[in-house]
Amino acid sequence: MKRRNWLKAALITTLAASMLSACGSANSNEGANAGSAKENSGETINLTLWGAVPAEAGPQEVIDSWNKENPDIQVEYFRYVNDDPGNLKLDTALMTGQDADLFINYTINRLQKRVDAGVALDLSSRTDYNIDEQMGADAAQWKIGDKYYGIPTKKNMLFIWLNKSMLDEAGLPIPPVDWTWDDLREYAKALTKSNVYGLMQHDAAFTAAIDGTIAGLGVTTPEGTSNFNNDLWKKQLQIVHDMMFVDKSTPEYGEQVTSKMPVDTMFLKGEAAMLAAGEFIFRNANNLKEFPHDFKIAFATIPKISADQKDYKYAGGLGDMLSVNAKSKHQDAAWKFAKWYADGGMLPMASGGRLPSSKSVDNKQAMDLLLKGVEDKYDTESMNSVVFGEFPSFQLNVRQQALDARKEEYEKYFLNEQDIDTTLKNMAKRHQDYIK
Repeated sequence: MKRRNWLKAALITTLAASMLSACGSANSNEGANAGSAKENSGETINLTLWGAVPAEAGPQEVIDSWNKENPDIQVEYFRYVNDDPGNLKLDTALMTGQDADLFINYTINRLQKRVDAGVALDLSSRTDYNIDEQMGADAAQWKIGDKYYGIPTKKNMLFIWLNKSMLDEAGLPIPPVDWTWDDLREYAKALTKSNVYGLMQHDAAFTAAIDGTIAGLGVTTPEGTSNFNNDLWKKQLQIVHDMMFVDKSTPEYGEQVTSKMPVDTMFLKGEAAMLAAGEFIFRNANNLKEFPHDFKIAFATIPKISADQKDYKYAGGLGDMLSVNAKSKHQDAAWKFAKWYADGGMLPMASGGRLPSSKSVDNKQAMDLLLKGVEDKYDTESMNSVVFGEFPSFQLNVRQQALDARKEEYEKYFLNEQDIDTTLKNMAKRHQDYIK
């Protein structure tokens, strides 16, 4: 029954995506020169910004600051959840003309669909702001067809959060930056005990290692066929499967998904020794009133799959791609807000881990906000080397439909519905269908 429900949800998402694409392809530039009579009339312009961060975790403070300084352009924040149903809700709003003048994309795959649908404004004509100059070289990873359809506003990071007290009790050092999944498995086994998992993985980080691998290998082989059945993927998926069912050091996939385990809360409560997640966990980790904990947190990189692995890339670079709706009636006002937000307006979000990427923002000020009042809760050395370190990064530019198909196949493997070889074969076959 549960499996059928998942497939039903996937079908609904796919159908909506098809509608979105069809809607956009017929008139991809509609609204590009949207009327701005109201913008020039002196009337108050009302904009809506869609984002996935809870309003109380920074966005509302940002919006309040803007609205106070700009009485002629008032912005309202609408929070959507960054999962399949949440993105479907945003796509539906964009497709049907609901209020969504600005929206934040969290992966390039989602952005690609919105570009194809004609709802993300091409910024080529907006020559008053140089994204490459303001955001640096990593911004180019967000280009689609050599064009920007938004501003990547923050520094992106995924890493392993470590309960340093548990590491110390087990006699384990903070892992080196070049550790592997074999190393992580051993750490997880050593750290697992009654009511404590060695490792938990946030959904956002679940595929970080295989994504970083394919970003280095290339999504296709030199012959042009899918590279989704490579040996490194096989090894990593097998390790995670063994951690679930042999070592019992990480939750079984079906249990974690169906029970909607709050992995960040469980880590902060001491119910997991390690957590694979992103910088967004800072908003809870820094909130000692609601998430009290007496242990120091250290950090490690998302491990490579193999020690001799070449061209492995780390989930990082830039994120939170802020786009203007190409069908908005108030594009100029929305663009004015977008520039302000990117160049410092978003600074209140730094306390929750969203560090601005613009060169116009003082990095020290952002880091001070991140650590204010919680300096003693983090291991400084590992934070500097991992959280603020420099690593080769990527944005995985693979069609969302292919990633959805990949997920369906590895879910079957982690639910013990098919073996690893069948899983890899099916992932490659279904990916190939989208390459043709």
